Amino acid sequence: MLTIIAAASENNALGKDNQLIWHLPDDFKRFKTITSGHYIVMGRKTFESFPKPLPNRTHIIITRQKDYEVPEGCIIASSLQKAIDLCPKNEEVFIIGGGEIYNQSIETADKIDLTRVHTTIEADTFFPEIDTDKWKLVFEEFHSKDEKHDYDFTFLTYVRK
Repeated sequence: MLTIIAAASENNALGKDNQLIWHLPDDFKRFKTITSGHYIVMGRKTFESFPKPLPNRTHIIITRQKDYEVPEGCIIASSLQKAIDLCPKNEEVFIIGGGEIYNQSIETADKIDLTRVHTTIEADTFFPEIDTDKWKLVFEEFHSKDEKHDYDFTFLTYVRK
């Protein structure tokens, strides 16, 4: 199963200057819980936005750079399809960004785990529109902003119709 996981604002903003544009600890916890023990597929810029590889996950990094060097345990692929081909067929695999990789994968993904951040914010990277003719909302959980979270947000899970 191919699952897209992302946090995006009301205007589908994901990030700016290769950085996240909010700090939502509960979203980070959910991301860690959902993706731990699995393969995660990302573009090179997304990988480079991490201080180090995320623990307990197999990283597949999509890049066209032939001589791109990555830490031990990370895998390089030259396209989204080649990245998916490197993943186990009987396990859930997560697409974790960035914007271009989300755009390429939304037509083939089986599920979307989206944290909708209830704000409109300036960004340079965006999540694709979710076509509700193709996707069914099966889970929704609202969280109010508090001392640790600057914005209200909702965990949403969509499955392909």
